[in-house]
Amino acid sequence: MPTDTAKRFNVLLVDDSRLMRTLLKRAVELSQIPLGSVFEASNGREALAVLEAHTVDALFTDINMPEMTGFELLSTINQQARWKTMVRVVISANDSAAERTRSEELGASQYVDKPFTPDAVRVALSRLL
Repeated sequence: MPTDTAKRFNVLLVDDSRLMRTLLKRAVELSQIPLGSVFEASNGREALAVLEAHTVDALFTDINMPEMTGFELLSTINQQARWKTMVRVVISANDSAAERTRSEELGASQYVDKPFTPDAVRVALSRLL
């Protein structure tokens, strides 16, 4: 268990499915990464509002969402130097080479397939340590 002075990491979960966010939050909690806050957003626009208001160390985003897609979100994040070090992970049910390549081009450090395992989420978060 981390001490009070240990670094705690804030995570943002972006998916238009409430159930998927709940499952992802549970996987993040099981990751054994020292957590601070876990924020949620149902699309890219909501995610940007969270990023403006809070420090976020890791972002998990779906691609296909209403209002602002995950790719649009990643592109916007790339335009801000203050978010450069944030770990970015794409979680998607579309397992295409083109989508994986685009995710990498937009700065995603990892691409996790849906349905995901808690271990895949733990590996993605281990980049914070």
